[in-house]
Amino acid sequence: MRHFLLFLGLFAALPASSQRADRATPGFIRVRLETALGNIVLALNARRAPETTANFMRYVDDGRFDGISFYRVARDKRSPQFGFVQSGIRTDARRFLDMIPHESTAKTGIKHLDMTISMARRGPPGSANGNWFISVGAMPWMDWKKGAPGYAAFGRVVAGEATVKRILAQPTSGAMKGTLLMKPVYVKRAVRLDGTPRPTGRPRPWLIEGRKDG
Repeated sequence: MRHFLLFLGLFAALPASSQRADRATPGFIRVRLETALGNIVLALNARRAPETTANFMRYVDDGRFDGISFYRVARDKRSPQFGFVQSGIRTDARRFLDMIPHESTAKTGIKHLDMTISMARRGPPGSANGNWFISVGAMPWMDWKKGAPGYAAFGRVVAGEATVKRILAQPTSGAMKGTLLMKPVYVKRAVRLDGTPRPTGRPRPWLIEGRKDG
């Protein structure tokens, strides 16, 4: 039954006005992630999840996602081709901006379907900042439900699905319940494809220090 629901999720992830990787779609902002295993193009839903999308784009426009990595993957134990891949600034305070309000799936209507991008957090709702994950297969247990706030989904992958799956298949260590990648997948840069960049103008100490993150 779970596999059947995941299968349905592949179709449910495609809205009637499906976003395109090769052209702009009103209400969405595309971002290209250039990773060591191939490119990924995201379409972020600025109409339904404006605050979460704006937060992500501040990191992109500042170059705070340049030189980060995919560092964690969580695979379904029974069906390892499903799960999620996680990236972002980890605990790098040099790249940190601000924590953001929680835009739940109940508020946005953006569900955790196949190839959905969503905000990661370790604390309560409102503690997300510069870490995020991409689902492989539907994950309805991450949506809002009574008594559980869920996570803030805010867009989806529109190109590079094979790259996401390659990242999911990379070997992991025993740390964090076996979810940390033995060799993180380097992200050279994150590039805005739509609209005008709006950098925050805040300090970028990781560049001043001349350090390269991987």
